[in-house]
Amino acid sequence: MTDTGPPRRVRADAERSTARILEAAEAVLAVDSTASLERIADAAGLTRVTIHRRFSSRKALIDALSARLNERYLLALKQARAETAPPVVALHRLTEIIFELKISHRFTMGLNSDSLTGRPLLSREAADGLDTLFARLHAAGAITSADPAWGRRLYLTLLCEVGELPEDAPSLRGAANGQWDEAGARTDLLVSTVIGALGGRNGRATAE
Repeated sequence: MTDTGPPRRVRADAERSTARILEAAEAVLAVDSTASLERIADAAGLTRVTIHRRFSSRKALIDALSARLNERYLLALKQARAETAPPVVALHRLTEIIFELKISHRFTMGLNSDSLTGRPLLSREAADGLDTLFARLHAAGAITSADPAWGRRLYLTLLCEVGELPEDAPSLRGAANGQWDEAGARTDLLVSTVIGALGGRNGRATAE
């Protein structure tokens, strides 16, 4: 007999509460990085007892935000089909997803960045996934650089630089009809720059 009783519902409720807390924390901490657990609980619409039950300290909450971001990186690699899609198409889609994350997860993105280079700090699994994609780009002839780790480091460095450009930067292209597509414009610039720097053709033309 399948167990569908109260314990499963309790776990589901706990997962929903945790998700609400993490979403609220991202929004609140992006505005005030010193915000307390109590303030985050208020933003999540939960009691202070609930947030302290889920996270014993502010550090535990921030660690959970960092872990969730690395899970999002792995999900982005999967959604971009980094191991199976045409590699330039996969790079373009991955970059678009990451810029969407940078827009919606500004606090955690800043938290999970190297203090000297600004490059995102990836888990080993996420770094390996990115290396696989750059190896595929080389195998497909999209780039001439044969060192995936170099491609990854260059990509992550330029990801930071392109992400810091102001919206009116001449190198950013806006979307048609006057609609500003921030993630799309930054993606086009980053992909074309990275592929060009690694000895390949223009990234936008290749992806299309």
